[in-house]
Amino acid sequence: MPATRDYYEILGVERTADAEEIKRAYRRLAMKYHPDRNPDDAEAEARFKEAAEAYEVLSDASTRARYDRFGREGLRGAGGPATHDFSRMNVEDIFSMFTDIFGGGGFGGTRQRPRGPARGYDLQTEIEIDLEDVLRGAERDVAFTRLDVCGACAGSGARPGTSPSPCATCGGQGRVMQQGLGGMFRMATTCPRCRGRGVTIEDPCPDCRGKGRVPVKRTISVKIPPGIHDGQAVRIRGEGEPPPGDGAEAPAGLRGDLHVVVRVRPHRFFERDGDDLLLELPITYSQAALGAEIDAPGLDGDATVRISPGTQFGDTVRVAGAGLPNLRTGRRGDLIAILKIVVPRKVSAKHKELLRELAEVEEAPVVGEDGGFWRKLRERFAG
Repeated sequence: MPATRDYYEILGVERTADAEEIKRAYRRLAMKYHPDRNPDDAEAEARFKEAAEAYEVLSDASTRARYDRFGREGLRGAGGPATHDFSRMNVEDIFSMFTDIFGGGGFGGTRQRPRGPARGYDLQTEIEIDLEDVLRGAERDVAFTRLDVCGACAGSGARPGTSPSPCATCGGQGRVMQQGLGGMFRMATTCPRCRGRGVTIEDPCPDCRGKGRVPVKRTISVKIPPGIHDGQAVRIRGEGEPPPGDGAEAPAGLRGDLHVVVRVRPHRFFERDGDDLLLELPITYSQAALGAEIDAPGLDGDATVRISPGTQFGDTVRVAGAGLPNLRTGRRGDLIAILKIVVPRKVSAKHKELLRELAEVEEAPVVGEDGGFWRKLRERFAG
């Protein structure tokens, strides 16, 4: 029977609800009460159809206005539920009426077959490169295994010279219709015997054991573009697997793709920050105090780093254009030198003499040859 409750009450929305709220409410109820999720539940099926009837009325501005003014009597002869008895419709037909909500497909066993040529599965593998390869680009051989159409049976899965037989259960359709709940609705489900292939194989191919596919090892050359980042992938079109077969012959359609994920090995000296390179650069105290120009190592040769007088520990110097290329534009980033003032562990006698002179200028107490820093400190405070 058609729904008798108030349509707003059925969907659980206020009378002031807008079209988007009504759509969301119906989608939620349709998914909750769909027979695929509630097998052999007559109440769930009834609620599912009741919600569909309510949505058909409230989703259309004109029928909704007529319902708000006159109630159910105002819908007679106006294309409302008086012309669509949802209690007698099957679930797949109801879903097909509301493709704007369910994306043109179905739900569970009622999903429609995709249009257009079939497409095979994509594959994924990984390779490792060095940071120098990111700078210049590289070309590497990649070995992988994929499933290909069996050459002996041409993908049919049947022994050469024989053919698969149409499935006796589904008549070659791959799906069977099931009657439920006293004949109130019918539902299409995958055939349990052929598992959707539509055919059965009595004499399997010995090479592929009836699967129509065999593993094949393959090696191809892959070009790695300059500037690629760790974790990014290079897609090789058509190097994936062929489309799934129907058991009768090798399927027509498009192969999937191969996705080669690139991993960049850590570098001994450099760290990457986008297109920039970070380098910890050791300098001496005199270079930091007086300034200097020194050659720092780069990925493609030395880069001149100009140190300003009075540089402090941890200051940075940027060398424009000495980093890595941008993957899209090719424009190179910068080399960023992080300056680390290094104190020598061992010094010569001449070095010590100069440092003591510097300490006198700075009036900084240091360990001397005549007793050391702590003795001088005690004498100073003792007067």
